[in-house]
Amino acid sequence: MADVRVTYDHESNSAYIYLFDPKVRPKVARMYPCDPVDVGGMINLDFDESGCLVGIEVLAARSKLPRYLLDMAERPDVGNC
Repeated sequence: MADVRVTYDHESNSAYIYLFDPKVRPKVARMYPCDPVDVGGMINLDFDESGCLVGIEVLAARSKLPRYLLDMAERPDVGNC
């Protein structure tokens, strides 16, 4: 099973799910916002120049993602000065 990198910012309650090899950082060429009414919150899909999905941003993450995923996520909002 492949490892998936997830970051979670507790203050903004936003998470990002990275869907690419961590050694390669693709450039996001296009962002597609999902309709907040259809999904009950804001979810943005990021695509690279070739149209491959490279990441998912989830706002209001506590209401959209399982708790275990947020608990294991990296926390960029912790330990920063």
